[in-house]
Amino acid sequence: MQRILSSQLPAHVGATVRLAGWVHRRRLLKSVAFLVLRDGGGLAQVVVTAPAVRAQVEALTEETVVEVVGTVVANPAAPAGVEVVEPTVRPLGPPAVPPPFDLYRPVLTAGLSTQLDHAPVALRHPSRSAALRISAAAVSGFRATLDGQGFVEVHTPKVVASSTESGANVFALDWFGRPAYLAQSPQFYKQLMVGVFERVYEVGPVFRAEPHDTARHLAQYTSLDVELGFVADHRDVMAVLRDTLAGMVATVADRADGALATLGVTVPEVPAEIPAVHFTEALTIAGAPPSEPDLAPAHERALGEWALREHGSDFLFVTGYPMAKRPFYTHPDPARPAYSNGFDLLFRGVELVTGGQRLHRHADYLAALAARGEPVEPYAGYVDAFRHGMPPHGGFAIGLERFVARLTGAANVREVVAFPRDLHRLAP
Repeated sequence: MQRILSSQLPAHVGATVRLAGWVHRRRLLKSVAFLVLRDGGGLAQVVVTAPAVRAQVEALTEETVVEVVGTVVANPAAPAGVEVVEPTVRPLGPPAVPPPFDLYRPVLTAGLSTQLDHAPVALRHPSRSAALRISAAAVSGFRATLDGQGFVEVHTPKVVASSTESGANVFALDWFGRPAYLAQSPQFYKQLMVGVFERVYEVGPVFRAEPHDTARHLAQYTSLDVELGFVADHRDVMAVLRDTLAGMVATVADRADGALATLGVTVPEVPAEIPAVHFTEALTIAGAPPSEPDLAPAHERALGEWALREHGSDFLFVTGYPMAKRPFYTHPDPARPAYSNGFDLLFRGVELVTGGQRLHRHADYLAALAARGEPVEPYAGYVDAFRHGMPPHGGFAIGLERFVARLTGAANVREVVAFPRDLHRLAP
């Protein structure tokens, strides 16, 4: 008999079926016992009346893996309106050691640190696994949208010879006796691949050795990177980003509707045109001094509230950041060279995306590095490619975990990561 999932039970009323999963909960009443089985499809209620089977169920522990064979009957009070009766129950392994928290409760009562210490079992709770389902759907929407626009997925090295962002903190390692670093970004490589495919994207890990210990930072996270050629300026990049976000949100709504319901979340609407303000205007809106070189988290929150109040939008572009706060490969605004053709996208008052137009002429790279007192040699393999003809281009990077955290309303980005890596955590 082929195994089915609990979610398939309504289609098998009156039939004998085989289920397999984890003992989610047992309810031992005087005349009847209930075994709630959890599998990849959800929960199934199994009704036990036979004394021998009841004795088996009483001996089980929560999270023990079992197989159940029984008859499906309708019951409006049961999960999905059906339950399994007259079962046989067979353990598929030894009795499980129960985790240090109850997975059958609607909310995990353990603190986040305890959950992360016991992540392999904490992630079984619907509230934790729901966030991962949403993350998977978001990546699927990201890929599908870009595939539909002629982009090619690429895979670039995660061990590099020099840091991507000059002056930033990197994780150093030994590469057969030579110094090397974990990549902070696929930035250089995705630009070079524009010279091959014109439009490329990548889904992969990036590493930041910045000693942030906040609810929004990780030392390793998943970056959704995009780069496209033959742009007029950064606004072409922003248009692709808008469409990509719309595709991600639509796929989450379609493929992760159950996970959204579990968390009580509704997806935001991505406007046909996301409102945009120049950095100088953003400072005024946020009540920041005009001399501020960047936006602080408090400024981002104020801008998020303004965008929702004035435009009914959860999203806001801030364009024209000062060149002094952008990487050397950023293209300046031709009309205001002190400001960049770069942007950030705020999602509900938190920076989600950084992007912009890049330099594409070899001479401009040499001048940009010289202006910052940077030697060319560490970047020679990257900069040299621009001698061989590169189109005007630009791109962006979305932090996947931060997107899911803002979408679900998680207080800490670690709540939506399976096994987070941060300033303090290297295990499990």
